[in-house]
Amino acid sequence: MPETNHLKGQTSPYLLQHLYNPVDWYPWGEEALTKAVNENKPLLVSIGYSACHWCHVMEKESFEDSEVADLMNKHFVCIKVDREERPDIDHLYINAVQLVSGHGGWPLNCFALPDGRPFWGGTYFPKEQWKNILSRISELFHEHYDDVLKQAENLTKGLAGSSFVSPADDQKAAFSREDVRKMAHNLMEYMDNKEGGTKGAPKFPLPNNHAFLLHYLYHYDEKNAEQQLGLNLDKMAMGGIYDQIGGGFARYATDEQWKVPHFEKMLYDNGQLVSLYANAWKHSHNPHYKEVVFETIEWVNRELTSPDGVFYSALDADSEGEEGKFYVWKESEIDQLLGKEAPLIKKYFSVGGKGFWERGKNILLRTTDPESFPRDINMDPAVFSKVLQRAKNTLLEARSSRIMPGLDDKTLTAWNALMIEGLTDAYGAFGNKAFLEQAKRAADYLLQYGNEKNGKLYRTVREKEARIDGFLEDYALFSMALIKLYQVSADAKYLFAAKKAAEYVMTHFRAENTNLFAFSSSQSEKLAAPHYEFYDNVIPSSNSVMAKVLFYLAHYFEDPEWGQHSSKMLNDMKERLDKYSSSFSNWGILLMHHTQPFHTVVITGPEALSAAEEMSRHYLPNVLIAAAQDESQAAGIPVFENRFIEGKTLIYACLMGQCKLPVATVEEVLEQLQ
Repeated sequence: MPETNHLKGQTSPYLLQHLYNPVDWYPWGEEALTKAVNENKPLLVSIGYSACHWCHVMEKESFEDSEVADLMNKHFVCIKVDREERPDIDHLYINAVQLVSGHGGWPLNCFALPDGRPFWGGTYFPKEQWKNILSRISELFHEHYDDVLKQAENLTKGLAGSSFVSPADDQKAAFSREDVRKMAHNLMEYMDNKEGGTKGAPKFPLPNNHAFLLHYLYHYDEKNAEQQLGLNLDKMAMGGIYDQIGGGFARYATDEQWKVPHFEKMLYDNGQLVSLYANAWKHSHNPHYKEVVFETIEWVNRELTSPDGVFYSALDADSEGEEGKFYVWKESEIDQLLGKEAPLIKKYFSVGGKGFWERGKNILLRTTDPESFPRDINMDPAVFSKVLQRAKNTLLEARSSRIMPGLDDKTLTAWNALMIEGLTDAYGAFGNKAFLEQAKRAADYLLQYGNEKNGKLYRTVREKEARIDGFLEDYALFSMALIKLYQVSADAKYLFAAKKAAEYVMTHFRAENTNLFAFSSSQSEKLAAPHYEFYDNVIPSSNSVMAKVLFYLAHYFEDPEWGQHSSKMLNDMKERLDKYSSSFSNWGILLMHHTQPFHTVVITGPEALSAAEEMSRHYLPNVLIAAAQDESQAAGIPVFENRFIEGKTLIYACLMGQCKLPVATVEEVLEQLQ
């Protein structure tokens, strides 16, 4: 057995992949930083994640090479970081590399002073180039230290200012519907009206941009937006980026047609996409959206769910050292498995045609839907549906005997929250009780093992042991998931847990001279520069989610201070919204809450839960639901005060604390909301 380095005892699968490297890797922490100071060596902070293809390539080429390792060990204190476990460290160093080089990515390799201040870095480097860089950086550090120090000081100063947002000059928030319209039109200018998604390649799903458009359509009757959203959702679901027989979406497509995925599957993408397609189904009742939701949840259950009911982080792109090997098919394999039905299924999944990839292998994808396809070939749709389902089951069973891609079995609070929210939206749409039970089981586990009584959250929970202080992302996304779970379950413990987490944020994540919240708690380790996350990306920014959480809790608990703070945060983003819509789409949803009537629907009485379930079947993005059968279920939630009449089920549509006369049916309250 080869010797281990200092990563022994870590729980991150990514770090443990490097345990037997000849590089003497340390985890981020006091031991490595102290060693760097004592030995006057620069830090080499190498950041990646388990599903990162090029991280594996650089490890194989350089970090497993004894000659390269000797150079690294001699001149540097080498630190390995899992970007998913420590997004705070990743933010610091990837922003530094972007300032230095104009771009960033993973693997990320950043050089820093012994105190952690970065001075230079890059991404993937081939072996010989990497050796030259190591020698040159070491020489610069020891022979031109003043220049290196000056670079680190300037870079750290730039980092500190790059994410800081001062309060707007005009503290009185003023938002208009025209602001929303500008955002939507700007966003659609970046979209591909032929293939869907954003123009060009690669293509990322970016679910929050689509969620913004869906919300926009609820308020604005615009045919172009309707067509664009439908195109986006259809093209993603029919493309190779979607696992046509196993469910679930890959990280992104490398081409313009959603054909060739970068094959890793991430929990955070799929949780959000379940939400998106479930809510899109409420809007359109497109049966394909329902299929995507059910298949994706089934895949999560099969391949990403722990025995405790929480969710793992990712599946690798590679298996047996080859990207995509688990997912692709030769024609001969399909012929052998499906026999006389193979030609039909190959035609449906474009095998040998558009689906042909490389080396005789095919990516399963569709160019049409399962209703149009049988009509085009004069086949009974019901017969085709049975043949298709039988074929998918056969192919899935055969695929399950292949060697699986690597599993990253971290349980991250923030990413679990996105899946919990996806399950609650799926339950709201389709009423499948299993979805609700899954969401509750995961939330209950995190509340029991990853949460303290004062509202403090942890980033990871492994085998019921919490590790690493939670970041703003964890608090914001988990609070949002708990609010969603409260709306479909009427269990007040979830709403109070969200309130407790928000109170912790208000106490420990506030910073001076800004309305935004810091990414790391004041109780956590201090890095070289603070970070304030406000750009919505593949995952919506932690500050935009937190602003929505405060907005919702302000309505439930009638707390004007939280509502005002949320408005100030949005106001500080206002000038960015219409200029950079695709980077602020979650802020845009909050903007629609401010520019359209926002209702709290309060339901009380013996049939309150069934009425709430019926409400949840409708797409109502500007509505919060609060349901309680009796006053004991409503205790401590101000919106329920004076809303009960014994023996009667009453439904109140409330706007800014003012409620209309109660009605008895969901149909009546839906009319009031129009």
